[in-house]
Amino acid sequence: MSPAGEALVRREAFRLHRCEVAATAAIVVVDQITKALVRAHVPLYDTVPVVSGILNLTHVRNSGAAFGFLNGVDFPYKPAILALVAAAAFVGIAFYAARTSTGQRLARFGLTMILAGAIGNLIDRLVFGSVVDFVDVVFGSWHFWAFNVADSAITFGVVTMMIDMMGTGRHVSTTS
Repeated sequence: MSPAGEALVRREAFRLHRCEVAATAAIVVVDQITKALVRAHVPLYDTVPVVSGILNLTHVRNSGAAFGFLNGVDFPYKPAILALVAAAAFVGIAFYAARTSTGQRLARFGLTMILAGAIGNLIDRLVFGSVVDFVDVVFGSWHFWAFNVADSAITFGVVTMMIDMMGTGRHVSTTS
């Protein structure tokens, strides 16, 4: 590749990385603002109906892992251990993202979403010892696990990564 071509590739990669950092920061900021609003205006375990019978804001704290796993279990140093596990996952995802080609935009977008969500929930674990969850989806007497903006970003990122892994959107030449 010519020096001019290499410079163009480097500029494009830098622009892509800047966009990923900006998207990550925006998601973390929105996540932290929504959690702060819930902590300030919705008492713990109170519910505010948004769409009657479908969607509520319910202030709960998740001291466990994803989907409330280990939420009801207490053991020594639980907040520190879960924060350490979350930090290790964050480092692993960041390492994988750094090694993902700039040409793999869908994968990089998914990783950006996952990293942003991981950072948002890690902040809660480090500062408060638990994660604030508040989106409560209801169908009759059934409640989905309460979640937050960070959880939504992680879920959307994982789905995006799965779509990328299945090869959706990739064009394969049919010429011989």
